[in-house]
Amino acid sequence: MLRKYVLLVVTLLMAGALASCSPLEGDGRHLVPLSSAAKMQLTAMGSSPGAAMMVRIFKEEDTLEVWKQTADGRYRLFKSYEICTWSGELGPKFYEGDRQAPEGFYTITPGLMNPNSNYHLAFNLGFPNKFDRTHGRSGSHLMVHGACSSAGCYAMEDDQIAEIYALARESFTGGNRAFEVQIFPFRMTPQNLARHQNSPHFDFWTNIKEGYDFFEVANQPPSWDVCEGRYVFRQPSAASAAASIAGVCPAITADQTIVSAFMAKQSADAIALQSAVTRLAEADAAAATAEQRRINADAELEARGAAINNAVDGFFSTIMTPFGGGTAQTQAVPVNPGG
Repeated sequence: MLRKYVLLVVTLLMAGALASCSPLEGDGRHLVPLSSAAKMQLTAMGSSPGAAMMVRIFKEEDTLEVWKQTADGRYRLFKSYEICTWSGELGPKFYEGDRQAPEGFYTITPGLMNPNSNYHLAFNLGFPNKFDRTHGRSGSHLMVHGACSSAGCYAMEDDQIAEIYALARESFTGGNRAFEVQIFPFRMTPQNLARHQNSPHFDFWTNIKEGYDFFEVANQPPSWDVCEGRYVFRQPSAASAAASIAGVCPAITADQTIVSAFMAKQSADAIALQSAVTRLAEADAAAATAEQRRINADAELEARGAAINNAVDGFFSTIMTPFGGGTAQTQAVPVNPGG
């Protein structure tokens, strides 16, 4: 009975809440232990509840991934969760009230965890971060939370956010000061970028792809900073080194194997991107040619039909001419009054 009452109260409060992820006094659900199944999975992959973690979000794929650090220091995928709903469109958040879910790199500390969310459980993304502030962007209460309802947030089912929250809690308990959340519009492949080559966000996406690529080759989340208005990334172990990999910012100091792999991936993806763009252009041109052929064929068919109709009309007009030009005429017949 008490459970039903609590659920009713939470439901009523959610119904009257504003379109944000503001806090509300909770009931201890943030302390629900990590399931035995999750613990067994962590052990099987060479990790533990207290190990470091990282989150990746892909808007277009509606996917949230939790990665956990293993005994060799590398990160392995623990689980992929289907995002229930997210707000807005592909692209970053710009201003308060645009109902847009952010994109970029966000560092989550214990103070950003929200055990008293009116959306079951939540953690704040910390928007605007240093990059967002550099570009004058505004917004608040941007969360990953439960209740499957979003106004600028990433909303999960309650059982999903409960497990994600527990994973983060245990990671903090294990001595980790923060975990990274990397948010992308889609998986940062050359093919996906080619599909969106005309987007006004393309330069921003190629910038955050650098962080995506770093993780792909290093199996560790990069540290990030902002230089010349762009995200810059570095190897976590080189935290005191300069922040940038390229450009006018200072050069990176890091494991040369990782840097070489990163540069090789960037180069290969640039070539693949150009190839994908060319293929799309060729496909568009072929589709346009096929459409024009269809239009021409339809026009030719219509012209032939008109010519046939004109010929038929001319034929009947010719043969009906002796009978009055092909039109029925009614002649008056004199009436004989006497007969």
